[in-house]
Amino acid sequence: MLTDGYHDLPPGYLAAVVTYLEMRAPAPLRGHPAPEGVTLTRVPAPDPAWYRALFTHVGADWLWFSRLRLTDAALSTILSDPKVEVCAVEKDGTPQGLLELDFREAESCELAYFGLGPGLIGSGTGAWLMDQAISRAWSHPIRRFHVHTCTLDSPQALGFYIRSGFMPVRRRIEITEDPRLTGDLPRDAASHIPIVAPDS
Repeated sequence: MLTDGYHDLPPGYLAAVVTYLEMRAPAPLRGHPAPEGVTLTRVPAPDPAWYRALFTHVGADWLWFSRLRLTDAALSTILSDPKVEVCAVEKDGTPQGLLELDFREAESCELAYFGLGPGLIGSGTGAWLMDQAISRAWSHPIRRFHVHTCTLDSPQALGFYIRSGFMPVRRRIEITEDPRLTGDLPRDAASHIPIVAPDS
């Protein structure tokens, strides 16, 4: 039973508030052009090593870890599914961002991963990329486009999704082992979030 107040979190663990958002009809596109040298390329059935490298480049500062804990076989099963679209945001031909759309649920699309590496943040690429995501999602026969973000993500993420046309519909608390202590991410990742190790 949930009670008000503070609750202890064991050393070595992280807690985040997860907000779920959805879009029930296509939101108006902002019409942002792609910044110079930036393109979006679909990568069918990407190699797990390539995918993990891009996933980490984009998500390490925000402690993205879920795909890093999958075996190659489990990750390949997702990435090779024809209902999962993985796209690389490239700057002058070098992958710098990730867009992943998941259509495996009937009449639905999950914005599974959406992010830019440090070199593209603040360049206007995010608004352009969201236009691409909305267009690609609603080009399929869906009734719901949904995404979730958490308090470990960029502080701008939740507001960005709302401004893009998503509506918050649910909140949950996620508790997980700190991926910097499990070896999923380097210990210097997300230095703005302190590590509280079991032996501290």
